[in-house]
Amino acid sequence: MEDRTKTALSSMRKILRRTELNSKALMRETGLTPSQLVFMQLLEDGNEQTAGHIAARMGITQATATALIHKLERQGMVVRRKGESDRRQVWLSLTDAGRDVLAISPDGVHARFHEAFRALEDWEQLMLIAALERVAGMLGAEDGDAAAIFDASDTLAPREALER
Repeated sequence: MEDRTKTALSSMRKILRRTELNSKALMRETGLTPSQLVFMQLLEDGNEQTAGHIAARMGITQATATALIHKLERQGMVVRRKGESDRRQVWLSLTDAGRDVLAISPDGVHARFHEAFRALEDWEQLMLIAALERVAGMLGAEDGDAAAIFDASDTLAPREALER
């Protein structure tokens, strides 16, 4: 294997390892996966939101959002209620316990990446995006439903979450 290939693979392993350690630390400190944390952060403004709205903002299916909601509800982090005019609609809000967990949640790898990425010039951001998309394509990951969250336990895709 060429040295450049080894260097590229080593860099990818470092990224994966860092995100894995971040996921473990988040789970240890809060009991949440990165996907659950981002889901809760999207509810953080205090207003009720529909499950469909959160799913759309995260770029996930309704079924995935429902599974996440069930987990968060069992943990006492979110509450849901049926819509009054449309019983199919589910409204979500954080519980006090959910707000407390968000207050103590550490800034993870996503937050650090977001800050560093935002500090780059536009051309550097575009260059990195192009390179990462190319790598994903080289690995056979052309699927447009890829997650923007590095989470070994759930596969979710928040695009706006990184823009917050």
